[in-house]
Amino acid sequence: MGRIFVVELEGRTYRCKFCKTHLALVDDIVSKAFHSRRGKAYLFTNAVNLTVGPPEERMMLSGMHTVADIFCCCCGQIVGWKYEAAHERSQKYKEGKFVLERVRIIDGLDSEFYVDTNPSISDAEDA
Repeated sequence: MGRIFVVELEGRTYRCKFCKTHLALVDDIVSKAFHSRRGKAYLFTNAVNLTVGPPEERMMLSGMHTVADIFCCCCGQIVGWKYEAAHERSQKYKEGKFVLERVRIIDGLDSEFYVDTNPSISDAEDA
């Protein structure tokens, strides 16, 4: 097995929910109107730090497509799929693009830290 080189993106990013690895830039979103079995999904022109699974024929809501599942290269979690080929002319714009499932990614603005807004003891009570 080889060494993994992780790409750090500059700008507002979407990251793997499980390990926080950069996956895509907000500026690369084509559409937020996609859906997966787990809920909302976004279509991106580019994505990084992924491992692409084997292509397979899959019937989607928009018709038959050749797709490959995509996985975070660091933690191995499935994060969405890549459109390899579309069988209908109206769907050709999806070819080569990536769908990231919203439940499996976090926005770079999402808080990674828990802040307790209701502390049980304050410093003033120690006096």
